[in-house]
Amino acid sequence: MKPTDISAPDYFHKVVDCQWACPAHTPVPEYIRLIAEGRYSDAYMINWKSNVFPGILGRTCDRPCEPACRRGRVEETPVAICRLKRVAADFKDDVKHRMPKPLTKNGKRIALVGGGPASLTVARDLAPLGYHCTVFDADPKAGGMMRSQIPKFRLPDQVIDEETDYVLDLGVEFKGGHRIDSLKKLLGEDYDAIFVGSGAPRGRELDIPGRKEAAANIYVGIEWLASVSFGHVEKIGKRVIVLGGGNTAMDCCRTARRLGGEQVKVVVRSGFEEMKASPWEKEDALHEDIPILNYMVPVAFTHENGKLTGVTFQKVKAEFDAKGRRNLVPSGEPDETVPCDDVLVAVGQENAFPWIERDCGIEFDKWNMPQVDQTTFASTNPKVFFGGDAAFGPKNIIWAVAHGHDAALSIHKMLSGEDIKERPLPEVHISSQKMGIHEWSYDNDVSVDHRYKVPHRDKVIALKDIRTEVELGYDVKLALGEAQRCLNCDIQTVFSAPACIECDACVDICPMDCISFTDNGEEDDLRQRLKAPSPHHDQALYVADGLKTGRVMVKDEDVCLHCGLCAERCPTGAWDMKKYLIDMTHAGTSCQSKARSAA
Repeated sequence: MKPTDISAPDYFHKVVDCQWACPAHTPVPEYIRLIAEGRYSDAYMINWKSNVFPGILGRTCDRPCEPACRRGRVEETPVAICRLKRVAADFKDDVKHRMPKPLTKNGKRIALVGGGPASLTVARDLAPLGYHCTVFDADPKAGGMMRSQIPKFRLPDQVIDEETDYVLDLGVEFKGGHRIDSLKKLLGEDYDAIFVGSGAPRGRELDIPGRKEAAANIYVGIEWLASVSFGHVEKIGKRVIVLGGGNTAMDCCRTARRLGGEQVKVVVRSGFEEMKASPWEKEDALHEDIPILNYMVPVAFTHENGKLTGVTFQKVKAEFDAKGRRNLVPSGEPDETVPCDDVLVAVGQENAFPWIERDCGIEFDKWNMPQVDQTTFASTNPKVFFGGDAAFGPKNIIWAVAHGHDAALSIHKMLSGEDIKERPLPEVHISSQKMGIHEWSYDNDVSVDHRYKVPHRDKVIALKDIRTEVELGYDVKLALGEAQRCLNCDIQTVFSAPACIECDACVDICPMDCISFTDNGEEDDLRQRLKAPSPHHDQALYVADGLKTGRVMVKDEDVCLHCGLCAERCPTGAWDMKKYLIDMTHAGTSCQSKARSAA
């Protein structure tokens, strides 16, 4: 194998599994260390730069970082990264003075359709550079789906107000209650660029017998949640059925419990494990005494004299074909009718672009979605960019933020006369953590503590008020304990072959057997000859040559705990612990090409 080029920005970025898995590439270990030091405002600002909404995401993020967490090498549960993000938001000082100071307006005007996370991220990146950003939204206040579709017992209004205001206070013009009903008309208003972040605002219907006859008591989930959010709906029947197995269905059933639903049931066509809802969302529903019935497919709404009486379900089972593909087939059991007063349909969301004329230069695919470049987020009209759910369909807030950063970079490059397809590499900051022979500037003990539970409000109290927040968040003591579970994956073990005497001290002390000194060879062969064979190619091998014996040092990045024992034990200093801080490039002067910067 060739020696590893550790100067490539992505090499150690991939080793920081949580940051790599985060769509916005938030430097997770860095802000967790700051929380452990009690530097909550600093931790908040690191988050704010990357994910824009730390307080919101600290309550609602879908947590793609946590399944990737290297803590899984030590025990089953990852670090509570999401809830630590909330700690930074809950305990920070006033940070208004730390927000960017907008430059003098540069004369460029940007229109942003939709006031949700994608559009606000674009505005957060471009407004400080002098762009005049105007956000249009049909709702009176900014936030988009964060405000309209996430229940207040999960995400209070004051948190949304605070974090959307941080963006709007950068000099962004917000036009609430202003629905855009014609893209062609907006294009005619001489904006230099338009960003579409209008989300996936339409809930999927369920066209089965009885839908029209019983329509008065059948509601589309996301529309119903919005009506509850804005105070238009304040009660529901005692017996409620929620159809669907995603996070929206979990929000619907928990909301129904708070609006008078005494017997609320979730009915899903798949098995429990295959449900799209996040595990913690399902746990919260079950904790609130909401049963989840699986492998039941709705086939008809029953009704009498125009009034809904129940839902009839066909019972199914899962069968797998030769390629392992799952099919749901009738189980042979008789259909079951479940009586109810109201039904909430939460079987998915889809995009709706009736306001985009098909002759304004934007091409659509066979699914009626705009053709959007997955790197630049540009449409086939060079002035129009898409992001969030409007770009590629429903996902979640952190993905919308990531899209916003990339789209803002494209808009800035385009209006600076650059090629938007040239994407700048991130900045990498490298610093040794050595303080002495056996002392590091970070806590390198591998804590054996299990994950700390987030305190919840008493269930009886929580169910009485739809605006009473259920999760209370960590206090300072719990936050410190959870922060110390982090393995500091951004502190890398860096090896210098010329200093090595091949004494094997590092091999002997390594608790994971991840270091080997051996003859070089092809990767598959080499992986089998390591001290702990590594047949999986999921994570790279760190290979260094130049040893006096002609052998190579090989370290398996997949299982290394970054504990630093190799560096402490090494008698010659061949090993060092170096912090790699990867700073993603957003719109700004750092993203200009070298040629233009020199000019």
